[in-house]
Amino acid sequence: MNPLTTFRIALSSLGTNKLRAALTLLGIVIGVSAVITLMAIGRGVQQSITDSLQTLGTNLLFVRPGESSQGGVSGGQGSTATLTLDDANALVGSVFAPSVSGVAPELRTSGQVVFGRNNTSTQIIGVTPDYETVRNYPISTGQFITPGQVENNSQVAVLGATVAETLYGFRSPVGQPIRINGKQFEVIGVLESKGGSAFGSLDDQVLVPITTVYYRLSSQRTAQGGVSVGTINVQVSQVEDMDRAVQEIATVLRLRHRITGEDDFSVTSQQDILDTLEQTTNTFVIFLGAIASISLLVGGIGIMNIMLVSVTERTREIGIRKAMGAKRRDILLQFMSEATLLSLGGGAVGVLIGWTLSQLLNGLPLLGSQPIQTAARPDVAILALVVSAAIGLFFGIYPAMRAASLHPIDALRHE
Repeated sequence: MNPLTTFRIALSSLGTNKLRAALTLLGIVIGVSAVITLMAIGRGVQQSITDSLQTLGTNLLFVRPGESSQGGVSGGQGSTATLTLDDANALVGSVFAPSVSGVAPELRTSGQVVFGRNNTSTQIIGVTPDYETVRNYPISTGQFITPGQVENNSQVAVLGATVAETLYGFRSPVGQPIRINGKQFEVIGVLESKGGSAFGSLDDQVLVPITTVYYRLSSQRTAQGGVSVGTINVQVSQVEDMDRAVQEIATVLRLRHRITGEDDFSVTSQQDILDTLEQTTNTFVIFLGAIASISLLVGGIGIMNIMLVSVTERTREIGIRKAMGAKRRDILLQFMSEATLLSLGGGAVGVLIGWTLSQLLNGLPLLGSQPIQTAARPDVAILALVVSAAIGLFFGIYPAMRAASLHPIDALRHE
């Protein structure tokens, strides 16, 4: 019996009981669509995290106070302020750090920002002029902080897009007064909107000169004296020079701090953070795929169940076919073809539904106010379709072998 005839017979057999075939398909449809949708959500989370890191700047290293990870302490900010503005300035144009192309120290605190009757609580970040390029914060209107304003501890502020809209609505805030923790400031610029990210809103912050934060808004002091900083953002010329830059930065700071033992700072690369987050999200994606795969397994068991029922119901038909010359191989192929058609049909419908759901969910605010991002990929859809076909073959083998092993005389006696 040629393959085309086998296919026609399998299609005709499934069509004799359309409702039962449709219900069997449903298990595979749900499984495949769940796999594609959940994997798209997982990949979307990965992509969102990657995009968020890229908006912070490129080829970045983060120098923070505290012992290095080799010293047994995490790379977060330590309890003691050990980095100063002079440390950051020492990295600029240093003969010991030729791989460094830009340095942008920052000092963070929180504050209540007030204009008229409007107010908001937000992050206040003390920065230098290089922060605009190193951390990729372009100006929408007005200007960024200047070197003179840093030197004079000027009470000027650059607002994030969300803060500007909250306080001023649709009016231009440039040149307007603002109060930060009770102190009078002047708005000199507004940042371009970056939207939300996996790390929160990048528009809900206010930038002021780093010296102003230190002397007027923060009480943190260094043991060595000088203006303390919470993080030194270092931009490296080439991505290939990242490891070399880490060593160069460490050399400069060790010389400045006269360190002979463990470092009082830590250096973390942007790629290190990305790799850690990718490992975490990969586990998350695999977990989602494993949960969705359970539906496929249940659908496969449903196919086996229905095929066993079909073999029992068609025992006499099998006997007649064998009596008319059908070989064991023909019966085996017929029932395996039916199982594969069920799984492939369900897989195709599941791919269509899963892909549609992934597109519909993209951009919807399902996780609080943060829109969910999905990334449906063709390779996942193809893999899900292949797996559904393999499930049909696997779970169809036993019923097909049982049908093929029936003796024609016994089958003809069956009522």
